[in-house]
Amino acid sequence: MNRLELDPYASPSAAFGAQLRSSREANGWTQDELGARMEYSGTHVSAVETSRKSATLRFARRADAVFGTGSLFVDMCRDIRNTSILEGFPEYVAHEARAVELRLFELGIIPGLLQTPEYAAAITTGAVRRGSITQAQAAERLNLLAARQKLLDRQPTPLLHAVLDESCIRRTVGGEETMGAQLDFLLALAELPHVVIQIAPYGIGEARSFDLPVYLLALPDRSVGAYSESTQQGHFARDAEAVRPLLTAYHQLQVEALSQAASVALIGKARRELQ
Repeated sequence: MNRLELDPYASPSAAFGAQLRSSREANGWTQDELGARMEYSGTHVSAVETSRKSATLRFARRADAVFGTGSLFVDMCRDIRNTSILEGFPEYVAHEARAVELRLFELGIIPGLLQTPEYAAAITTGAVRRGSITQAQAAERLNLLAARQKLLDRQPTPLLHAVLDESCIRRTVGGEETMGAQLDFLLALAELPHVVIQIAPYGIGEARSFDLPVYLLALPDRSVGAYSESTQQGHFARDAEAVRPLLTAYHQLQVEALSQAASVALIGKARRELQ
């Protein structure tokens, strides 16, 4: 049986899940046995341990009661509620770690998986200056991103298709030096055999099928998941009826976007214009 390794530093949800697993295994209980004690299913316990579901206060209170841990799990649950990570994203990240293929669409900023550390730091620093997140939340975002980016070094490496709205390469983030290095990194990624980068140019107008970021992933069992978000809310879905329209729209977007060769040329042009 495959055992998913947990990184407690990835996010508050991941820390909760790792603590839950540690406490369960210290008592010698299976997920089903713990679930029976907590009045939840073993499947639910598994989903919380791996961050595919966020713990609720009721779940945390039941865990503290069963393990006799005072308010440990309740306090950790409150940390989850204070996170800057949108609902649904920890669940997406848990599946992303084992995906065999990823399809990304972004507007305005480079997708996290493709960001340089300096570019990512500039994004979070800007959010702190605006007061939209705290310094601790910025550190949380950067730690999670660093953990996610290890996916690109995994063997076998997942296939990655990224369609970037032209605004992603035109909006200077972190100054010319940081942005220049970011565009250089995109050009280097585009040379990898498992990466396809396309630009959706301004000129496609209303033919662009998305107005919000969308991430799609294919899992080893051939199922597909989809994560989409607005400014204040994220949503992860695996139901075929919910995912199919997003997958269709993504394919339509790829047809309208520039080819990889033309996209690389446009990224190179944007890079030269920074000098």
